[in-house]
Amino acid sequence: MQIQVNTDHNVDGHEALIEHVTGVVKHALSRFTGQITRVEVHLSDTNGHKSSADDKRCLIEARLEGRHPMAATHHAETLHQAVDGAADKLVRSIESTLGRLHDHKTRAAASPPTETAPADE
Repeated sequence: MQIQVNTDHNVDGHEALIEHVTGVVKHALSRFTGQITRVEVHLSDTNGHKSSADDKRCLIEARLEGRHPMAATHHAETLHQAVDGAADKLVRSIESTLGRLHDHKTRAAASPPTETAPADE
């Protein structure tokens, strides 16, 4: 699973931050590594140099094999909180999507084949 971290011009993308984000994302998505090919993380500070509540934003987009990309966004007071929140939301979204696919396949395999009535001669 390839992880790419992007920051806007208001966020200092120092090495420690990149390592933290990468670690959180790898841990959160670890059980889906076989199904995820790439993850992009976008960090931003919506108010720039001014400080306000929930002005840090994290958007995480995961590309699942054979599926459309899935994304989750979270706003928080700190970048660490924003990353944690977005990762949690993305995991729930992936679980829901893959769970629905599994349920659909399970139901299709469990249902008996339908019999066709003989044609009138």
